[in-house]
Amino acid sequence: MIKENIIDKTILFVKEKLQNAEGGHDWFHIERVYKNAVLISKNEVCDPTIVRLGALLHDIADSKFHDGDETVGPRIAREFLEAQNTAESTIVHVINIIENISYKGGNFEKKFSSIELDIVQDADRLDAIGAIGIARAFNYGGFKNRTLYDPKIAPKAKMSKEEYKNNDSPTLNHFYEKLLLLKDKMNTETGKQIAQERHKYMQGFLSQFYAEWEGEK
Repeated sequence: MIKENIIDKTILFVKEKLQNAEGGHDWFHIERVYKNAVLISKNEVCDPTIVRLGALLHDIADSKFHDGDETVGPRIAREFLEAQNTAESTIVHVINIIENISYKGGNFEKKFSSIELDIVQDADRLDAIGAIGIARAFNYGGFKNRTLYDPKIAPKAKMSKEEYKNNDSPTLNHFYEKLLLLKDKMNTETGKQIAQERHKYMQGFLSQFYAEWEGEK
């Protein structure tokens, strides 16, 4: 059963909180992840309210924009949900989703597991690949004033959580350090199917990029 009232209030809260956010992590990102999560959840046995709340609050305060502080998002989410008289079990589950959803260099071991986390994580990762994933990567690269591409700077295949967090390599390297790896890290069958097509789109983009870079097209 979906508790529509809390969902509507959460949407309004997130819209207001992220109104000045960077373009790849703004309300529209949340909305896309929310839609992805709802789509995936239709094929899974799960708590739809927790899926929706997790999707809406997963980036309420991304640590990248808070000096790396990973406690801000969970704190804001808890304060909001407590103010709505949300059950403690729901609050704890949503916070566990927020704390365990991120990629963090690909070597982060989740300290919590649930089908709801799997769904929201897939939904978030789908927004990091395909056409929108490409747009978000270069938008964030521009936000951080990073080089588009430098043939002399190779992607870093393996990074610790701290190395990944502090990495400032060219935007194109991000495809090899994260985006192209996400297809094989999806949790649900629906997520895997959608990721296949988005992955192919990114591969086509990279082929075209290199051809244009070398003046071949």
